[in-house]
Parts: sequence; C-alpha cells; structure tokens
Amino acid sequence: MEALRIVFMGTPDFAVGILDMLVKKEYNIVGVITAPDRPAGRGRKLNESAVKKYAVENNLTVLQPTNLKDEDFLETLKSLNANLQIVVAFRMLPKVVWNMPQYGTFNLHASLLPQYRGAAPINWAIINGETKTGVTTFFIDEKIDTGAIIMQDEAPINHTDNVEDLHDRLMHLGAETVVKTVERIKEGNFETTKQSDSDNLKDAHKIFKETCEIDWSMPIDKIYNFIRGLSPYPAAWTTLNNADQTVITKIYKASMQEEEHNLPAGELVFNKKEMKVAVHKGYINLEEIQLQGKKRMQVRDVLNGLNLEKNAKMG
Repeated sequence: MEALRIVFMGTPDFAVGILDMLVKKEYNIVGVITAPDRPAGRGRKLNESAVKKYAVENNLTVLQPTNLKDEDFLETLKSLNANLQIVVAFRMLPKVVWNMPQYGTFNLHASLLPQYRGAAPINWAIINGETKTGVTTFFIDEKIDTGAIIMQDEAPINHTDNVEDLHDRLMHLGAETVVKTVERIKEGNFETTKQSDSDNLKDAHKIFKETCEIDWSMPIDKIYNFIRGLSPYPAAWTTLNNADQTVITKIYKASMQEEEHNLPAGELVFNKKEMKVAVHKGYINLEEIQLQGKKRMQVRDVLNGLNLEKNAKMG
C-alpha cells in the first residue's frame, strides 16, 4: 500500500482535537478544508474557524470553499493527490468530493451509530437521559450518517455531565478512534459493518432556540436532563415572571431535589441564597443562570440584586 496522503475536513473545536492528534502522530496531512471566514460581532470582523486557526499555526495548506462543487475548488482538491479523506464535524459532501480518494472518505460521528444520526448527537444523548454513548467512524455514502461502520468506541455519560463535559470526553476518545481507523486502513486489515435500520432509532436533529424552552410540567428527571443537554450552548431558557416583568432567563446549571409538595409547576421558592422551581414530585435547584441583558452568574449573586415578589414563577 502506498503512503497515506490525508485531507482533513472540519470546522469547530471538536475537530481540532482530532486534527491535532493526527499531526502529533506525524501523518501526512496534505490539506485542510474548513468553513469560510464569517463576519461576527458588532464590528463584523471576519471570524476564522477553530480548525483554520490550528491549521495556519501548524503551516498546513488550508482551503475554504463556499461551494463544494465549484470547479476551481475540485481542481485544487484533486491536485493535493490525497488518497484518504477524514471528516469531523463538517457539512454534507457531494459525491464528487467523497468519492475522490483511492481509500475513500471516512467520518467521525459523536454517537454509537445508527443511534443519534444528525447534527446534535451529544446534546440529544444527554437530553434523552442516556448513560452511555461513544464515537463511530464510517465510510461516507449518499445519505447522512448511514455509511458502513469501520470502528466504534464507547464512553459513559455521568449523571452530572453537561454538553461541554461529554464533548471533551468524546473529542479525546474520537482522536484515538480516528488514529486506530487510519492504521487499519493503512494496513488494509479491516471489515466494515452495514448499519441496521429499525423503528427504535433516536434522532439527533439540529437544535433551534424554540426547542430550548423549558416545559416545567415535564417529569423532574426530564427537565434536569434537558438543562444538562443544552448547557453551555445553546442553553435551556425560560421566562421569569416577577410582578409585571417578564425576563428571558437561561439556565446553565441546576440540580434535582425529589420531594413531595403541593405547589404548581413553575412556582419559585427562594431565600437570599437559593432559588428553586417547583416541578412534579420535587424541585429544580437553580445554580447558574443568566437574566436577559446580564452576565451568566451564580444564583446567590443574582439574588443579591434581584427583588423577587412572593408569587414569582418560571414559564
């Protein structure tokens, strides 16, 4: 087998951890494809992707196509003469791109496929209260996250994990899995497994702001998992109704307190140091929140400058 010449495709921090491992293991990365720079912030300054920043710092060739079917881009990609492409947290590729290298194009996905196909597998695994997840490498085909599986590795989801915790765990695990996958391809010593389709598959569709609003009538564990599964980004939110004011409030950290009571769902119970929301069969203790227009803060600090009325409630 000829020496590997790898093109890496990715955009966010999650992809950087995997690219960094490949660079440290001294694989021949002949090109990096990432998202175009985008204007961000009030000054509309161009914002570079995390992968681009890393690639530039490490003197890697960077391509930033706006159109993956553009003839000039395809010619440049072909000229890199890669024989393997690795995709981590990037957009859907046209067949003309993923079919180009001799040894194919494989993707690292942050779930145990076929479960949690889609854009937000880490979020949905926590929201759904899973106790384990993992990473999968698979060869890309025409559909999204459906290709033949090369390797899988499992990871636990702890009861207090949020998205950031699990993201970092899977990034480190994924880097190891990608290296093992590359080695297997290099040796020609691997078998793929076709993904099974069943009625019990859970989806990991993209998350929008509207889907992040907390329904305080849900069971206590579902609310707790919902908050963890959206923290720190994009963050679960609710409305704080206090006297005649309604304030959008993001909740970043909370805990569960199972206890029988007769309060309606959403009612606030508070003192100078703590604030909790009554839910079915218990309370959600708020620990870290962000009131609209304010910074993210510990609840005890928020309470120092907040006058809550006796009948204040959430939602």
